[in-house]
Amino acid sequence: MKKRSILLVLLVFLVSLLSFASGVNNVIFFIGDGMGANHMLLASYLEGYELTMMKAPYTGYALTYSADSNVTDSAAAGTALATGYKTNNGMIGILPNGEIVSTISEVLAKEGYKTGIIATSRITHATPASYYGHVLDRDDEDKLAEQLVNSNLSVVLGGGSKNFNPTTRKDGKDLIAVAKENGFDYITSKQELNSYSGDKVLGLFNSNHMNSVTERSDNEPLLPEMTAKALEILSKEGTPFFLMVEGSQIDWEGHDNDVYGVWKEVVELDQAVKVALDFAKDHPDTLIIVTADHETGGLGLSTGSPMNLEMVRSYQKTTDWIIANSSTSSKLKENVKKFYGYELADNELKYVENSSNKIESLSEVISKKANMGWTTHDHTGALVPILAFGSGSEEFTGIMDNTEFPKKIAYLLEVTFPDLIQILPQN
Repeated sequence: MKKRSILLVLLVFLVSLLSFASGVNNVIFFIGDGMGANHMLLASYLEGYELTMMKAPYTGYALTYSADSNVTDSAAAGTALATGYKTNNGMIGILPNGEIVSTISEVLAKEGYKTGIIATSRITHATPASYYGHVLDRDDEDKLAEQLVNSNLSVVLGGGSKNFNPTTRKDGKDLIAVAKENGFDYITSKQELNSYSGDKVLGLFNSNHMNSVTERSDNEPLLPEMTAKALEILSKEGTPFFLMVEGSQIDWEGHDNDVYGVWKEVVELDQAVKVALDFAKDHPDTLIIVTADHETGGLGLSTGSPMNLEMVRSYQKTTDWIIANSSTSSKLKENVKKFYGYELADNELKYVENSSNKIESLSEVISKKANMGWTTHDHTGALVPILAFGSGSEEFTGIMDNTEFPKKIAYLLEVTFPDLIQILPQN
């Protein structure tokens, strides 16, 4: 009986070891910048169906506070998601005491993984930069660009060529040339991306941020298109990989309190998630995680009266576009009538015209018309959703701190990652 018990224990151990070892090889990590649960739910209501990301078999919520505030910025949140450490707002890849910490993508690259980042912002913006950068000030994007071209990333797709171009950098350095010397192929258009067949690419599709999804130019790829190409490149040799994909501009529409803009940006992210899930059908050793760095805007799906979804479905432009294309009061009224379907009242027109931020003020008006409320034009300290699919997804449930993501990914990939330093928020 004793021998049988020992054999049974050994058998259970071997089975568990084999099942773990055959688990995760690839990780696709989606970040909806500023995306709270209500942003996601609003997009689902407006689309009239359950979003792909909402079908996740494992779900939870993440805490987002930074080392020096209950309300994080994207630099501190990105650092937590990439390194497993809390830091101060504004800092990337560096702790409050000045210590530089490794990112999950840097650690995995040293272990032989291919790594990539995608964003619809400048690729040197806070969240994507958190996966390769180390600066005291997130605004030091020229330095971040230099760190990027000297990094071990394999795929980099987004906006922000001005930080790499010698004519627009303060120091005049030609980082495109440096990138090419370091093995990157450089592309600048959707057409070049579609035809690309190499192994290491830097794709910058706008001198600044890419255009919003509703105004994306023909030369700029959509997020699902960039995701599909990145997966093609990263997986073609069978090497395990880590890919971070950011839906950057959900945050900006949240800052504007633009319900139409939030809707369209969340849907673009969801379409990229679908691309990843289609990839995972043929690659079952793939873990897919969707979360956010923080919530933006404090979106409420009511003002005390039911949402007027049909009204929002009739909206056709962001408030940013409306204001940019309304040089006079009469043109503003004309555009609101044409693209939102109603006449601006005199008091509404006066409120927008006299505002220091006409975009935000118009957003307040169109949100109120549809019975949707916001608490702020800034970030909040709200919990953000966690949605996980595929191998290892059962690890991402309940209420987690944002620092747990890279540590759990490292655990699933059997890679050593630095211990967590717990730093409590300061009021």
